[in-house]
Amino acid sequence: MKKSSLYFFAAFVCAVNISKAQVNPKPDIFPKGTTFISNVPYAGDTLKKHLLDIYLPPVVKSSYPLIVWIHGGAWMLNDKYADMGYMTQTIKGFIDKGYAVASIDYRHSTTAPFPAQVQDCNQAVEFLYQNANKYKLDRDKIALIGFSAGGHLASLMGLSNNNNVKEFYQTGKKPAFKIKLVLDFYGPSDFLSIKGNESTDPQSPLTLLLGARVFDRPDLAQVASPVTYVDKNDPPFLIVQGEKDESVSPQQSILLSLHLKLAGVKNELIIVPNAPHYGVMFDAEDIRNRVFYYLNQYLK
Repeated sequence: MKKSSLYFFAAFVCAVNISKAQVNPKPDIFPKGTTFISNVPYAGDTLKKHLLDIYLPPVVKSSYPLIVWIHGGAWMLNDKYADMGYMTQTIKGFIDKGYAVASIDYRHSTTAPFPAQVQDCNQAVEFLYQNANKYKLDRDKIALIGFSAGGHLASLMGLSNNNNVKEFYQTGKKPAFKIKLVLDFYGPSDFLSIKGNESTDPQSPLTLLLGARVFDRPDLAQVASPVTYVDKNDPPFLIVQGEKDESVSPQQSILLSLHLKLAGVKNELIIVPNAPHYGVMFDAEDIRNRVFYYLNQYLK
């Protein structure tokens, strides 16, 4: 395996805290009084990867704007509790400022290749939309936040939401929900140019995700790339990227931002100085301020 491919695999796999339990391992992250609704099945089956958790603020309201949390882990690791351990102040801020959070699981690439992951994420958000009254969610105010592989899925969902990409939906039918904002933390955006796509390792993250090497299936790699779907009708983006990320090159975030800019889509790119692929540096006050600026603009 080439050095760049090794970095892509090793750093991406280690990107988040691994949690195998189906009980939130760190409930103390959330402010006192938060309502926990755990392990809700969103697909009408018994798969453990078809569960989601909902967190509601302690201040009682008729409905809350919703932030959907999509975890990272190279599309083949981790669960709906991942990434929370180093984003504690951001999570507390979501709840304190009156946002509901729904964290979703999705099938790993080791058991189901693409597009299973985006199908699951779309199905989970559609479930939340259709059950908004039951869980006191504002179905017209939905944002996505994703980390690493979850950033890719959040971007892909947000950008393809105004298209009719039938293979992205479990039923083949376009969902009813609309995405108001995407918060993309270091997610890859273009698989045809991403560092590591030249790997011949059959266990590399991209090969496992696509079920084939990028060089063998550039058509599939393009379908799975968020930049493919950029157009003027897309939701605004806040993109956050580490300057020293050896897993997902900063060029991936720069490329996405440029595509959005050319299409006339509101977006902001934050390159965090000296930051690696993940960690507490992304929970900094200045980044949180920009996150909440965008949430206030588009979800309040």
